[in-house]
Amino acid sequence: MTHPPKPDWDPLAAEVQADPRAAVDALRERCPVAFDRSGTATVLRHADVLRVLHDPATFSSAVSAHPAVPNGYDPPRHTAYRRALDPFFAPQRIRHFGPQCRRLAVRTVQEALTLGDVDVGRELALPFAARVQSAFLGWPELIQDELLDWLQRSHAATRSGDRQQTAAVAREFEAFVERVRDARTGAPPTQDISTELMHVQIDGRPLDLRELSSVLRNWTVGEIGTIAASVGILLHWLATEPDWQQRLRDEPTLLPAAIDEVLRRDGPLPANRRVTTRAVELGGRPLPAGTRLSLNWIAANRDPRALAEPDCLRLDRDPALNLLYGTGIHVCPGAPLARLELRLLMEEVLIRTKSIALPAGHTPTRAAPPDAGYAQLRIRLR
Repeated sequence: MTHPPKPDWDPLAAEVQADPRAAVDALRERCPVAFDRSGTATVLRHADVLRVLHDPATFSSAVSAHPAVPNGYDPPRHTAYRRALDPFFAPQRIRHFGPQCRRLAVRTVQEALTLGDVDVGRELALPFAARVQSAFLGWPELIQDELLDWLQRSHAATRSGDRQQTAAVAREFEAFVERVRDARTGAPPTQDISTELMHVQIDGRPLDLRELSSVLRNWTVGEIGTIAASVGILLHWLATEPDWQQRLRDEPTLLPAAIDEVLRRDGPLPANRRVTTRAVELGGRPLPAGTRLSLNWIAANRDPRALAEPDCLRLDRDPALNLLYGTGIHVCPGAPLARLELRLLMEEVLIRTKSIALPAGHTPTRAAPPDAGYAQLRIRLR
């Protein structure tokens, strides 16, 4: 019997929870593939993460018994789902959504300006993320509060580690999707993206309810969390970098590269999972078949072996090195939509303010893994 190796670190340790970036930076230099008590190996170096991403035959994405469409599958099953779903994020669709996304960004910023001092997560980032994801799918505004309420319960269930609680929350979302599907029964696929999704064919059949729930959970709840975390990271950066504020107001064409670089340096998504299909060596560590892996995007994107001076904000970096949206067959299909949403919101914040700052005496609090960004952040918009 193979025994799990002695733990190299504790992801729940107080110092890790207090400053996750510093903790994984230090761990990457000391132990690039680090086991925890559960036997999960966290992969921290850029080159090792790339190796995993480009070898799905050895490092499988099939890590859960529950459907995770499409990124919880491997080829050829993954390929079939991606072929069917990627057109939803085609360039012409993103361009078509641009004006509506802009209106939602304007509305969100105007509401924030009436408050002055803003709780970024509760009063700006989460409302914006819920609005834009719902609008993209053609969902009514009334659904947004339900989504945000479900998201809170989902986070609580994940943190509890209680499988029964997690399963119950998942069933709630499945019931929600069933209502969405039933409301669109008989509607033409041109009504909205959600209706079109219900006409998608995989191997000659439509997506079943569990598959629909998985896709829509990823496109809504998953995106709301990462978009909201990204907004917090970007606004904190602007609030603490007045020179960059002014530069981007003067040169707004720099904003797309600046957003990607800021989020490379301080990632909104900590990790993704894989499992080994055979015995393999990675980062100098032997990994038996069935070893669970956690790919730490934040540590990999801050690896000085791949990105010189990783803490410096440099707009001339090779964008191919930035793993913000992944790479390989599992590269995020929604990256163009996320980039549009973040760019338009940041444009409107910069256009409609003269100053973005932290309120006097306010000390932001970092989110603890498995979340990222900021748990508590207030900014003052003027």
